[in-house]
Amino acid sequence: MSASVPSSLDLATLAAAYEAGASPVQVVREIFARIRTRGDDHVWISLRPEAEVLAEAAALVARRSGGEKLPLYGAPFAVKDNLDVAGLPTTAACPAFSYAPAADAEVVRRLRAAGALVLGKTNLDQFATGLVGVRSPYGAPSCVFDPEYISGGSSSGSAVATAAGLVSFALGTDTAGSGRVPAAFNNLVGWKPTKGLLSTRGLVPACRSLDCVSVFTLTCADAAAIASVVSAYDEADPYSRPAPKGASAPAALARSAFRFGVPRPEQLEFFGDRQAAGLYAAAVTRMRGLGGTPVEIDFTPFRETAELLYAGPWVAERLAAISPFAQEHPEALHPVTAKIIGEASRLSAVDTFRAFYRLEELRRRAAAVWSAVEVLLLPTTPTIYTHAELAAEPVLLNSRLGTYTNFVNLLDLSALAVPAGFRADGVPLGVTLMGPAFSDAALLRLGARFHEALGGKLGGTGMRLSAVPPTHVEQAAVPAKNASSILLAVVGAHLTGQPLNHQLTSRAAEFIGTFRTAADYKLFALAGTTPPKPGLVREPGFSGPGLEVELWRLSPEAFGAFTAEVPAPLAIGTLVLADGRAVKGFVCEPSALNGATEITAFGGWRYYLGSLTANRMVPVRHAVV
Repeated sequence: MSASVPSSLDLATLAAAYEAGASPVQVVREIFARIRTRGDDHVWISLRPEAEVLAEAAALVARRSGGEKLPLYGAPFAVKDNLDVAGLPTTAACPAFSYAPAADAEVVRRLRAAGALVLGKTNLDQFATGLVGVRSPYGAPSCVFDPEYISGGSSSGSAVATAAGLVSFALGTDTAGSGRVPAAFNNLVGWKPTKGLLSTRGLVPACRSLDCVSVFTLTCADAAAIASVVSAYDEADPYSRPAPKGASAPAALARSAFRFGVPRPEQLEFFGDRQAAGLYAAAVTRMRGLGGTPVEIDFTPFRETAELLYAGPWVAERLAAISPFAQEHPEALHPVTAKIIGEASRLSAVDTFRAFYRLEELRRRAAAVWSAVEVLLLPTTPTIYTHAELAAEPVLLNSRLGTYTNFVNLLDLSALAVPAGFRADGVPLGVTLMGPAFSDAALLRLGARFHEALGGKLGGTGMRLSAVPPTHVEQAAVPAKNASSILLAVVGAHLTGQPLNHQLTSRAAEFIGTFRTAADYKLFALAGTTPPKPGLVREPGFSGPGLEVELWRLSPEAFGAFTAEVPAPLAIGTLVLADGRAVKGFVCEPSALNGATEITAFGGWRYYLGSLTANRMVPVRHAVV
């Protein structure tokens, strides 16, 4: 008997369904049924025939049975309709522009070679010009949580298809925030890679020098899995860049202690949305709980860079991408799109060079922030708008949505949008982690920790993040265990940056990484301990979030000396991790729980400490000049 198709098609849950007996053919049938049930929701511009996709799914089964390795086996995905898919027209949301591509875009080709199944092409703001998702003759998709609200754009259909459980992931594009704004409005992860990391061959350009192919997923682990398939240098793409050897964010992001930048309070803008401001403040608290120290930065150079995008020559670059067509078919353009692109006619070559000079000045000023922090934490958008609000002020409100996104590609940053929770009306908003170029992998690891600390549902599906099988980004494979070493899991005062961490580092212990326990552990803040310590207790049958621990490797001699220093009521026993491995780690005598406070719901000691310090810690102010 075959397994049922889960509501969430995240890669880990889908793989578990396949392991239990489901097949890609069954999944394709279920997805097309879901699409029919939703009716005309303006998500799709074109779909492949169901029979064609079913035949491809059956061929995948045969390929896998033949021993072929397919890392994205049977994962359905959608493609924004400014990227080519052979056999489907590319319209860029402009029917008169439509053409029949001879081949898949390079990123699509790589995904299909890895076993992913493309279902069709999704709606977008015409020619990827907009952050709202309503500038399309194919209709306007809506936020999956409330049809009164916009989906965000320009990658509107791709975000909604992912959040609605119609695909495992979707491709979008991102020039000014199009891969991040719709993620925020639909409770998704939106990975905006470093420019050139993913090939843009087969993409209808918006601003060719800035365009990135982006990815919408339900989890950071999924984004990391897709990144491993599509991140590749493409000699045929003049804007492709090979990642430097060993490229990553500063080493601090691989540890539990790091510094993250936040704008000065007077520089934060939410346009009157107090709940959005509250969700951002909660995100800062959550990041503290992960071991981050907030550092106030001067946001001015970022804001001024953002203003260049539509006030400078990059508007002319949008016209350059479609110039012959726009001149011959002006009536085919959406009115708002035509108005924006039409601004290019007032720009001269002198204006262009002046803007380039100004950008270099701002880049120099903005780059100074990386001497003070390893990552930025910003709102993805200041707020969200209804369809009615946007119709009344289409240009102004679109501009507001780019407050924290427009500067990213101009400054050559990588970015990862992650969910940040919901307003009281049930509409989601997000935050974005940003780092220097090629810090993508580090951002995905940190984003996974942040997302897990938040918890909640995956997109608009009914499945919770805590129910996803344990394939977390931060739980990378531990190096092979040396016969002369011992792995130790620490949960409290011995974590990186905590008061007793020196008891590990002074013994040359090797930090391995951040992991999570199995679900049947509880955590308590013990009473009367100095320094403050938690107690970890296993309770068979309990189903919790799993608790964050760090793994350290010690020599047998160092482990013995360390263990001798462990005071009652703590002891070293055996812990079971979320992936089933057993390691040595801290446990607590049950008698110590008298007077203790249970803190399991926080997901770890750092998260609990962050909740205590949120109201009394003042970020360090660093002037950025």
